[in-house]
Amino acid sequence: MKKLALHWQILLGMAAGVIFALILTNFSWGAEFIGDWVKPFGNIFINALKLIAVPLILASLIKGISDLKDISKLSKMGARTIGIYIFTTVIAVSIGLGMVNLIKPGNAITAETQQDLIASYEGDASGVKANADKQRESGPLQALEDIVPDNIFAAAGDNANMLQVIFFAIFFGIGLILIPEKTAKPVKDFFDGFNEVILKMIDLIMLTAPYGVFALLAALVVESPSTDLFAALAMYGVTVLIGLALMIGFYILLVWVVTKNKPSFFINGIAPAQLLAFSTSSSAATLPVTMERVEEHMGVSREVSSFVLPIGATINMDGTSLYQAIAAVFIAQAFGMDLSIGAQLGIIATATLASIGSAAVPGAGMVMLVIVLAQAGIPEAGLALIFAVDRPLDMCRTTVNVTGDAAVSLMVAKSVNKMGPPNVKEWDDDYHPDQNEDDTPNKVEEKEKA
Repeated sequence: MKKLALHWQILLGMAAGVIFALILTNFSWGAEFIGDWVKPFGNIFINALKLIAVPLILASLIKGISDLKDISKLSKMGARTIGIYIFTTVIAVSIGLGMVNLIKPGNAITAETQQDLIASYEGDASGVKANADKQRESGPLQALEDIVPDNIFAAAGDNANMLQVIFFAIFFGIGLILIPEKTAKPVKDFFDGFNEVILKMIDLIMLTAPYGVFALLAALVVESPSTDLFAALAMYGVTVLIGLALMIGFYILLVWVVTKNKPSFFINGIAPAQLLAFSTSSSAATLPVTMERVEEHMGVSREVSSFVLPIGATINMDGTSLYQAIAAVFIAQAFGMDLSIGAQLGIIATATLASIGSAAVPGAGMVMLVIVLAQAGIPEAGLALIFAVDRPLDMCRTTVNVTGDAAVSLMVAKSVNKMGPPNVKEWDDDYHPDQNEDDTPNKVEEKEKA
């Protein structure tokens, strides 16, 4: 196993988990055995990744901003990052609307199947609707108010508050830039060392990735809804998957055009993070691995990756936006509604804004979908139609979210001249704190250009 590349190890773990679960489902005790003795290891793996998500954001973002040493660089990078994220989100929603209008998956659902789905999942739908109602009742500036925490320790105690942690880290980093360099040095040295420790912890956790995804996939197989429901929604699922595949192709094209790197360079570099995103359905849980792949395997400067990727894990939900567009029109088709061009343009705007506020955790997109449905005048009860296949599609759209984060980080790095050759570190590599920072790949490249 050690001789195989990480993404092949993860793929083998996923395949083995599915096969193992399919074999055990033939026994009456199989599902219970997997739930009691296999699934917990998958949960432990996800918890380990979530454990270091907040410390990673704090350490990497503070270090990245303080390394800029200039507020103007921060504003320049920030404007480009947000601009590219909004652009790719609009493209994602547009692709989704195009696919769902072309394939028309909702027309394949019979009235009888529709009633069966609603009866099976109306409890889940009502719970999601209640959460969405709370968000709709809040004021127009509530999202802005929620960004600023009143207690950083409370914010850091919940991964759903990632945007608050990012705000504090940016604020703290700006403060480090503005005080005298001599005063800031001890604090900066601490976060530099803290960041290296977190990165080493990521390496150690990734040694267990094949076993973690084995447990996650085995549990998913035995907990899946009935095959009859999946068959009824197959066309909807295919529509979403085609749209997501087109979006990944769009990212590869963007990276190729902007950075001049071959598609294979990007695909091989991000593959382990994609597979982990697929297994965990969480951009936040995958963030540590995404950062490691982008920095070490694709040559993006840490000051770029530590700024672009944490923000992307929070506001860049291209896969979720694409899915929301398809789901909204699909539900309308299933109810026999014919949406106007104006209503679909409204879906583009609402889905784009909703994706920015969507938490980087499993299932968050479903809550935001209620807001999209309400804006278009589509019955929220239709949520029950898609609950049966939401989990596997959530895995796929999270893969697209993570791919988008990586693609944008490469484009931003290229635009600010912060890309160098890959510099892969093995899990047992020694870190030398007395190493001259000017000898890092990005600094060497800057010296050569100077």
